[in-house]
Amino acid sequence: MELTIFEEWKNDSEYNFNENSQKPVFSIDTPPPYINSPIHIGHAATYTIMDFIARYKRMRGHEVLFPLGLDQNGLPIEISAEKKFKVDFTKITREEAINYCRKLLDETTAQSIDSFFKCGIRFSSWEKGEKISNIYETDSPSYRALTQSTFIDLWNKGLIYEADKVVNWDPKLQTTVSDSEIIYEDRPGFFHDIVFKIKDTNEEVIIGTTRPELVCTCGMVIFNPKDERYQHLEGKTLITPYFNKEVPCKSHPSAEIDKGTGIMMMCSYGDLTDIRFFIEQGLEGKVAINKDGTLNENAGDLSGMKIKDAREKIVEELKEKNLLKNMTPTKAHRTPISERSGAAIEFIQMPELYLKQVQFKEKMKEIANTINITNPVARQLLLDWIDTVSIDWPITRRRYYATEVPLWYCENCKEPVLAKKGVYVQPWREEYIGTCKKCNGKKFVSDPRVFDTWFDSSISPLYILGYERYPNFFKKNKPCSLRPQGKEIIRTWLYYTLLKDYLLTGEIIFKDAWIHQHIVDEKGYKMSKSKGNGIDPHDLLEKVGASPFRIWCALEGNLDKNDFRCSFQRIQNSGKVLDKLWNVSKFVSMFELTKEEEQNIELMEIDKWVLGEANKIVKETTEGFDKYDFHNPTVSAINFIRDDFASHYLEIVKRRAYNNDEKTKFSDAQRNAAVKTLRDVLKIMLEILAPLNAAMNYFLYKELFNKDVHKQNWPTFKNIESTINGNELIEFDSAIWKAKKDFNLSLKDEIKKAIAPESLKSIEKELKATHNITDLEFFENKIEVIAK
Repeated sequence: MELTIFEEWKNDSEYNFNENSQKPVFSIDTPPPYINSPIHIGHAATYTIMDFIARYKRMRGHEVLFPLGLDQNGLPIEISAEKKFKVDFTKITREEAINYCRKLLDETTAQSIDSFFKCGIRFSSWEKGEKISNIYETDSPSYRALTQSTFIDLWNKGLIYEADKVVNWDPKLQTTVSDSEIIYEDRPGFFHDIVFKIKDTNEEVIIGTTRPELVCTCGMVIFNPKDERYQHLEGKTLITPYFNKEVPCKSHPSAEIDKGTGIMMMCSYGDLTDIRFFIEQGLEGKVAINKDGTLNENAGDLSGMKIKDAREKIVEELKEKNLLKNMTPTKAHRTPISERSGAAIEFIQMPELYLKQVQFKEKMKEIANTINITNPVARQLLLDWIDTVSIDWPITRRRYYATEVPLWYCENCKEPVLAKKGVYVQPWREEYIGTCKKCNGKKFVSDPRVFDTWFDSSISPLYILGYERYPNFFKKNKPCSLRPQGKEIIRTWLYYTLLKDYLLTGEIIFKDAWIHQHIVDEKGYKMSKSKGNGIDPHDLLEKVGASPFRIWCALEGNLDKNDFRCSFQRIQNSGKVLDKLWNVSKFVSMFELTKEEEQNIELMEIDKWVLGEANKIVKETTEGFDKYDFHNPTVSAINFIRDDFASHYLEIVKRRAYNNDEKTKFSDAQRNAAVKTLRDVLKIMLEILAPLNAAMNYFLYKELFNKDVHKQNWPTFKNIESTINGNELIEFDSAIWKAKKDFNLSLKDEIKKAIAPESLKSIEKELKATHNITDLEFFENKIEVIAK
């Protein structure tokens, strides 16, 4: 049934975004998942919740722009292609590397789209003047053209510059990575106590280091000014071991008295502390590491060796010469790691293009405090990241499958020339036709670099709103209504989007940011293939269908507040709550009213009570859904259907709905009221749960009301009052059921006498019929079953 319905939606053009609609636009800047492999359960869950939002907003009268973006740029694609096809991109041509990436994407894209389809997600997007598509790809010519156009604009604003600086270098991928792409891990290693000697006296000075292979780049030795042990070394010259290089020694507060031997060798590119020290002291640094992670000529006879091998060799040599006094294991050596490849970061000097960001830190904090972020913890994570920004953003990478930098350089004078805006260019493939404005040269060399994937991804809200392509539409509908995304990319996608789009437009590019937590396994651990605790959404949907999965996404909790614990059993159990809705719907479907009967209605107090309770759910749901809270209102709605509606109201009024018992005969108007109330309340419940339980509610609503529930207006709250105290009704029913169980009676057996609260007197006839009570009395605030 579900797949048939999903196919209907797929072919229903009314879901497509209508740019000419007079409705207010609600735009969702969906996070394009990497399509380096089929989507995982986290993608399925978070996109399903986005579909809740889209369906709710449609029912609230919005024209919803809800595209599926597929991120098909950058290192994750390349890494997956290398792994799948067992190739090393650094050893093949650029054309070959790109072809491998395309081959991978051709296999994985269709699988991912199919999984989203089977979740019951209906995307809605547009392309003016082109074939309607609900999908955009970040490697498409139109997307890459916009990335290049934004670069050209930022270049012309003077916000991009080239500099030959020390960069974070991933030796495995052989590319620069930004600070935001680095994580820190405590990795085991050794403190090597090695011997430096004082020039002229040959006195030994023991220095502890975790990187003995970098002694060749040592520029100075320092000790703390308060450390009495080394005061005699002030101004001395030391001789490095192995390389026999002369270096000065002086006091400096950067040296930590209680770390290692308390005296430090400062290497030009050992770590960030060393780099800052060399800049501060005006020392000339030497790079000892090549792009491929091997040592270069500055390392002497260690040149050409991998870092690990070089370290082992120098340690053995130092041992033989008695210049290694001790090796102490370190259990927690804090090491910068490339988030993409897992390789330890090295620091080398490399010319890259930079986007200015440091000078805008205060403005970025102002923006972070202005946008509506649903979780205050997420806002603080963003603010904390902005505080750590200390260098401008290196936006270029030395890889292949990404948007190319649209630059050429005059072969004669090296003057850069930009491509024209609006057309995707590949400088490594295309010649620049023109004349250098500086020297009139006619030969140009292409820039071989590509952009950081976040430079691409950060234009997603601009792209979906038609920035530069359709300026009138963009002007009318900016900013984007909602940015939904994971907390792990706050420092990348969220920050870079806010930064770049502000620099381009001078404005904040979206109103709300819904930042979600993680989908973890049943024990709270992160899911991964290596741990074997992942759930393939494709397999899950084949086994249980979309409805249990979608309702689990609502019932499991608020994903912007807590991680979701996911297991096949939890999802399957969540689906069971829908059984009550199905059964109630099937019962109510037995009753219909003619137009004449609908005009002949006499609502009784119990009808008013259940209608009032249903409208309270409408109010709670509207307020909650407006805040992207689908958990609490859904729990309330499910509880209402199960308890108030099915267990109490339905059980009491079904005799009135049938109205075929001569002992408890009701008027036609009273009978019609029971049927209409049953249908009205169910109609409301099907409508408010339709964004979540999309397929089942679509089917039931069609069966009962012959309409598409997703094309109905959202129900409006009506304040309906009743003399009935709902809590007393539930308490009285429960007391009768308990008494019958205690008296070993069936639910149909007679109760001779009972006392009910005064507020229930208006439904005396129905209570007596429902519970088979012979004598029913009423007293204020009193419930009692007197005799059987």
